[in-house]
Amino acid sequence: MCRNIRTLYNFEPPATDEEIRAAALQYVRKISGSAKPSAANKEAFERVVDEVARVSSQLLDALVTSASPKDRQVEAARARARAAQRFGPPGERKGGQR
Repeated sequence: MCRNIRTLYNFEPPATDEEIRAAALQYVRKISGSAKPSAANKEAFERVVDEVARVSSQLLDALVTSASPKDRQVEAARARARAAQRFGPPGERKGGQR
């Protein structure tokens, strides 16, 4: 589940609210052990996702660094290269997954 959580700090352009919420959702899914909450837990689940996203946004705003911002496209290309080295090119992966 948590493999989809990406580093959001020190990128140009900065992380969007949607990216922060997606990371919060993955985190809450992981710690709750549930990808989709039951109807009885849905309200609490969504409330916590919103709260984690809010606090995560505050954290990102408060952090400081002297490092220059990372380029999203360069980092994505590096991640694809690592995946290709680890799993093979997308068309050659087991089951033809992409």
